[in-house]
Amino acid sequence: MKDFLHAIAILIDPARAWPRVAKEPIDWVALMTRTVGLLALVPALCGFIGACIIGVIVPGTGVVRAALFDGIFGAIFFYLENFAVVLVLGLLLYLTAPLFGGRRNFAAALALAVYSYTPVWLAGIFLLLPGLHFLMLTGLYGAYVLLTGLPPMLQTSLPRARVFAALIVACALVLTLLAQWAQHRVFAGPAAM
Repeated sequence: MKDFLHAIAILIDPARAWPRVAKEPIDWVALMTRTVGLLALVPALCGFIGACIIGVIVPGTGVVRAALFDGIFGAIFFYLENFAVVLVLGLLLYLTAPLFGGRRNFAAALALAVYSYTPVWLAGIFLLLPGLHFLMLTGLYGAYVLLTGLPPMLQTSLPRARVFAALIVACALVLTLLAQWAQHRVFAGPAAM
């Protein structure tokens, strides 16, 4: 429950919430199993409902829906990909922190990755309707959350935090696109969310 309260506080006012989060001990196992476990369900379930139940309107054809089998396994694959993406981002933050004047702390780096990725998961609600997919761009708010979290969580100075955040955001975009590409390769067609 504490992790969700932190996530909400960070989304509302990251500049005030990050210093409080940095002072508390972080249970990274609970963060992965509870917080990521629940938040990653949002885009997986919404994507499944949007692709398999609601469908996409194709002019001249009508409503096209993904096969149920592809939709179920695509949602599971997508769900598991979220764990991998956040874990890799946490490792990148942990390994590269000294290059930007920060300190290495795996639990803090993973918390930074998880809480910064939260807007992306919450934007997954827009996968329900194909016409709203462009609103997934609201997940880019996570870049600001990351920028404000770097100084208190990994002790990087603000000028270096900007470059560090830009690097991590670029890596996150590449990892997210690679995850989408992998899903499209495994579950070709409209089932890929």
